[in-house]
Amino acid sequence: MTPAQIRDEIIAILEDIAPDDDLSDLKDEVPFREQLELDSMDFLDIVMELRKRHRVQIPEEEYEQLQSMQSTVNYLTPLMVNIG
Repeated sequence: MTPAQIRDEIIAILEDIAPDDDLSDLKDEVPFREQLELDSMDFLDIVMELRKRHRVQIPEEEYEQLQSMQSTVNYLTPLMVNIG
């Protein structure tokens, strides 16, 4: 997957997890929690959806890499290069 495809996939997951949030103004460099009403369970849902949809394993100690859209795309790009 390309970085743009990964971003689109994260948006799709966020739409499922937080359907009431407006994602059109999502800023890539600002942490998700500052922009969206996500709690720790929502964050785990993002990780679980990535695992379910793409078989991407993210160790708990690396969850901090998924704080913003930019850091998430940067983290996932090498992991998902051969997917999709």
